[in-house]
Amino acid sequence: MSLPPRQRRPRPTTTGDPSSSSPSYSKLDKPDRSDDEDARDAKKGLNWFLPLFALGTLRYMSVTSNIIHDCDEVFNYWEPLHYLIYKSGFQTWEYSSQFALRSYLYLLFHELVARPASWVFGEDKVRVFYAVRLFLGIISVITETVLVVALSRRYGKRLASYSLAMLCLSSGCFFASTSFLPSSFSMYAVTLSSALFLLGKHALAVSVAAAGVIIGWPFSVLAVLPLTFYCLYKRFKQVFISAAVTSLVILGLSFIIDHYFYKRWTSSVFNLLVYNVVGGGESHLYGTEGPLYYLRNGFNNFNFCFVLALLFLAMLPIAKKKYAPDLLVIVSPIYIWIAFMSLQPHKEESLGPCISLAPRIVDLSTANVEVYGFLYPVYPLICVAAAAVIESFPDLFRDKYDPDHNYFLVMAAKIVRPIVLSLILCASHSRTFSLINGYSAPLEIYKHLEHHDDAGPGSVLCVGSEWHRFPSSFFVPDYVGEVRWLDDGFRGLLPIPFNNTIGGTAAAPPYFNNKNKAADEQFLRDVNACTFLVELQLQRPYPTRGSDVSKWEVLAALPYLDRELSPAKYRSFFIPYLWQQKNVFGLYKLLRRIPE
Repeated sequence: MSLPPRQRRPRPTTTGDPSSSSPSYSKLDKPDRSDDEDARDAKKGLNWFLPLFALGTLRYMSVTSNIIHDCDEVFNYWEPLHYLIYKSGFQTWEYSSQFALRSYLYLLFHELVARPASWVFGEDKVRVFYAVRLFLGIISVITETVLVVALSRRYGKRLASYSLAMLCLSSGCFFASTSFLPSSFSMYAVTLSSALFLLGKHALAVSVAAAGVIIGWPFSVLAVLPLTFYCLYKRFKQVFISAAVTSLVILGLSFIIDHYFYKRWTSSVFNLLVYNVVGGGESHLYGTEGPLYYLRNGFNNFNFCFVLALLFLAMLPIAKKKYAPDLLVIVSPIYIWIAFMSLQPHKEESLGPCISLAPRIVDLSTANVEVYGFLYPVYPLICVAAAAVIESFPDLFRDKYDPDHNYFLVMAAKIVRPIVLSLILCASHSRTFSLINGYSAPLEIYKHLEHHDDAGPGSVLCVGSEWHRFPSSFFVPDYVGEVRWLDDGFRGLLPIPFNNTIGGTAAAPPYFNNKNKAADEQFLRDVNACTFLVELQLQRPYPTRGSDVSKWEVLAALPYLDRELSPAKYRSFFIPYLWQQKNVFGLYKLLRRIPE
């Protein structure tokens, strides 16, 4: 049986141009895609598991290893929270009912976790501390995951992946994500509202932004203005009603809660705005910085990621079709926020005694993240803007009318993208390790107190010049009757324990003032009353109290980076071997008085 001969496929005929032997085909000849097809492809972006796993892992590391970067976090948030749960803790003048600058609504939001944790863990208050931190880390993971998924669905996997990498490893986000500060809460809100905006949920996005402003930090309203105005422009009635109802409900709740604790009708939100904006206080008392303060700080915590984020506007004309207007709306608060904050003469919205010590205790090049949390609300946006710039590198050389033009430059730009990203991530990771290894001693040294309960109830823990590194009463066991400050030359107003005999949270103690004038009640004059002593011993020509071995025995000592004697280029980043060899370290000590 023979097979039939093969038939040649007839050559297609052409019409029109006789010189054409075959029809031409280009991307323009593709049939138009339906909206349903676009929607299906959008949903093929990054799935939820990858960002949840990556962010969850890094935020858990932040929960367990993050240091406390600012004593404002301790005395204005951890201490009042400790008082709400255990009826003891330090009070600052901002919590005096005479001034009422602090919102108890924000504290109650965290008490929802801290109080049940205190029932579960009993006397182990350190675990309660980390339970609250874990709660903050979970919120950070959820909000950032939604942002990454929204970026993936809107702009593709590459931009979302770059953003995810920088959210995970940038020093700024690593530390800010688990800081107990209103600016961190505002950061969560800005992140979630940006994600909801990209997902097309405009009314919900503005409502979340409003909640972040009122519950968290009133000044963060600047970080959500572009998003709010654009959403109102798109869907005015729906967005306006949703945001107005949310704002009125939360403001009313804040007003009632402030009355419950301060025992007078007042609004901490309004008081804070009056103090800092209208002129109700003298914020210059606590130190000022120049206009480059935030630019330096942004670079310290994001290195070249921060520089690339600032270049987003320069890249926009090239990638305008790809990123405008939605992504521009999302990242524009970076410029608004930095410009506004740089024009302000002061650098802390509450301005406590921690600020007046800034020149001595703060090392902008190595020590604290963004020292007082001012840039926290826009931290995730910095990562997104930088990721967009890196992702657009090839667009600098691509010619849309001639795809083969500058082909090698386009390919080189594609190769440069992962290299630049890797350098940023390595530098960020190195800086994070430097901060954790160099400055974690204060948190760890207080944990040794639980092993020395043989001192008996009513013991007195004394702290001198290291008061600003006190990690909170959550690290002080119950057998320690009180924590007292020793006079080491500081002349500003220090926190003083809440006084239950004169009303607790409703009291207006006469020793508090908003002029940063020291009170006689803040110091313990009789050093012999101290059972324990915490101090930092550095290589200095003058002796410390703990140097007298006839009176004090060392219970624990941990290394602490001496920034004044350590070279900046070696202390800024953790470089194995060189970091240990080139830097100078002091000893952070817990001492016990030797009985006479």
